[in-house]
Amino acid sequence: MRNKLLCGGVLLLSSLMPVAQVSTPSSTTSLLQDAAQAMTAGKLARAETDLQTVLRTAPDDYLALDLLGVVRVLQHRDVEAEQLFRRAVQKKADFAAAHAHLGLLYLQKGRADDAVPQLRESLRIDSARTDASDALVHTLRDQSKTAAAAGDSGSSLALLREARNYAPDNPDVQFEFGAMALQLSLWQDAIAAFQQTLKLRQNDAVALYSLGRAFLGEWKFEDARQQFARYVEARPDDASGHCALGMTLAALESTQEAREQFERAIVLAPEQTESYFRLGLIELNVKDLDEAATNFRIVLTRASKHAGALSALGRVAFEQKRYSDAIDLLQRAIASDDSLREAHYYLGLTFVRVGRKEEADSQLQIATRLEHDEAQHRRTVLRIQDGEGGDHNSDPKK
Repeated sequence: MRNKLLCGGVLLLSSLMPVAQVSTPSSTTSLLQDAAQAMTAGKLARAETDLQTVLRTAPDDYLALDLLGVVRVLQHRDVEAEQLFRRAVQKKADFAAAHAHLGLLYLQKGRADDAVPQLRESLRIDSARTDASDALVHTLRDQSKTAAAAGDSGSSLALLREARNYAPDNPDVQFEFGAMALQLSLWQDAIAAFQQTLKLRQNDAVALYSLGRAFLGEWKFEDARQQFARYVEARPDDASGHCALGMTLAALESTQEAREQFERAIVLAPEQTESYFRLGLIELNVKDLDEAATNFRIVLTRASKHAGALSALGRVAFEQKRYSDAIDLLQRAIASDDSLREAHYYLGLTFVRVGRKEEADSQLQIATRLEHDEAQHRRTVLRIQDGEGGDHNSDPKK
């Protein structure tokens, strides 16, 4: 099936424009205009006759070469079309239409890597070409998905950043960029993209939720609370929204309101673990150790390797001076997730209490290193968002 991006109507419309804009001999201009009109009417043989007449007297006429290339595309003679578009580009390097048509033809033939430079060049010359911009944005989004599937999140983000530059008013592009930035913990980039998404598509509940997550990453808890509150208003039966709202309320020390949100989430989705875990943390922080332990055990009956619940239950055992149980639980938490700083910290404290100094020192050193790594990661994210090491070549106008 022929690529919709190269449909005859798009090619014809974009090819007609230069004919009236370029100074050519009157007879040539008349023939080119006649050919364009014939193409519009579907009279390809008539158009070809006019264009061949021009090329017999002016074989390097780039307008005629480009229009004949369009005729060849409509005739499904793609090899000849490519040759004609390439000749047009060679004769006039700053002819945007021929670059666009060559790029679109390459896309039709499945040659995206060849198409992208041609489409970029077309837009560099004429940023108003929607045929080139639509095709390029579509291609960049596809390439971004391929990169993400291959685990190359950095390349995926760079491709979406370029697509976003070409299509700043496309809410899908904005959202996809925000989602990838969120995945990479680039909170400021994610916030800006989701805010733009919501300007373009005001009732996008998923963008609201994602914006709340990005604000959480920036520790802007009140901003996050506002987004999750709007999300819950839009989707009152979504347990994840209530849980997220509860998390922000807990961070804002609105403990009772947080409890209410977690409890509502549990009513809506009783099989979940996250809200039980968060309720347990609230009880742990107010030293209601028995209630905290009850919630953590519910989590572990459903997810036996839940590192957070294992660590928190280990902390409960530590607070209750059940050091043997604490060691067992904290070691299981670390086995599940060895990057959990709190588990190393409380395991170190527990070892101190039982007189195992060497093991205590080792765990406390690991906790200190993880805390340093977390701080370093935050600094790295800030540098990336401030432009250091970022993608400086993505502006289509450069």
